[in-house]
Amino acid sequence: MTDQLTVSVLGTGIMGAAMARNIARAGHTVRVWNRTVAKAEPLAADGAQVCGSPAEAVRDADVILTMLYDGPAALAVLREAAPALRPGTVWMQSTTAGIEATGDLAAFAREHGLVFYDAPVLGTRQPAEAGRLTVLAAGPAEGRERVEPVFDAVGARTVWTGEDGAAAGATRLKLVANSWVLAATAAAGEVLALAKALDVDPDAFFDLIADGPLDMGYLRAKAALVLEDKLSPASFAVETAAKDARLIVEAGRHGGVRLDVAAASAERMERAAAQGHAGEDMAAAYFASFDEDGERDG
Repeated sequence: MTDQLTVSVLGTGIMGAAMARNIARAGHTVRVWNRTVAKAEPLAADGAQVCGSPAEAVRDADVILTMLYDGPAALAVLREAAPALRPGTVWMQSTTAGIEATGDLAAFAREHGLVFYDAPVLGTRQPAEAGRLTVLAAGPAEGRERVEPVFDAVGARTVWTGEDGAAAGATRLKLVANSWVLAATAAAGEVLALAKALDVDPDAFFDLIADGPLDMGYLRAKAALVLEDKLSPASFAVETAAKDARLIVEAGRHGGVRLDVAAASAERMERAAAQGHAGEDMAAAYFASFDEDGERDG
């Protein structure tokens, strides 16, 4: 094995593009593919080879990294790539896919002799661009020496959850973390909406909780995006947050628990998306508190 790997990145949206750049900067050969080619083409300036098909991208790769919309999308793309897959290739599956879909992806990997790592990441646009994501990983100890250089290129920390990627241990931890992120985001939007409805200056609220146990940097950061109209470009888009919220609800149902806050967060995200905020930062769920004309409901 050489120090330089050939890494195929399938999916070059907000996260995938940033990860591809950092892998290239770490000295690895990077091939990229995206169904919307225009999203992949800028990566050529960073030294990546832009490929016309998933099969072209994965041919002779040491590591395949998938960062696509959801589990079915990742499976569909790997099926397109199947003719060029080489047994023994490492698959770093970073799409937030949900528990059931991760099992389907692991089964596909077994059928094609791929070494499967369930490896979602925690973080948004800024840490992705800085190579400071947290990688949550599950997969066999044998073979980690091939995937860990990629983890190191995209992340500041790797949290191993086990050796069986099919058990979706990393995905389970990611869903738990995202449930908190989505709940906090929804709460931030409702605080601002209620303040507007009651003619309360948001700064009065922030001054009230300053430096106490109720204060929270994340709350202030998401509120600032709304108050300063900085919802684009998104760190984590409304439409993707809605998808993840539904995965969280499904995971809870699978485990026998009812997650009312996650379900409500999904509905808020979907309502904001329908109002035209799908591609904005998930803080734009704030607008779900108002009717389509931006006026207060009721």
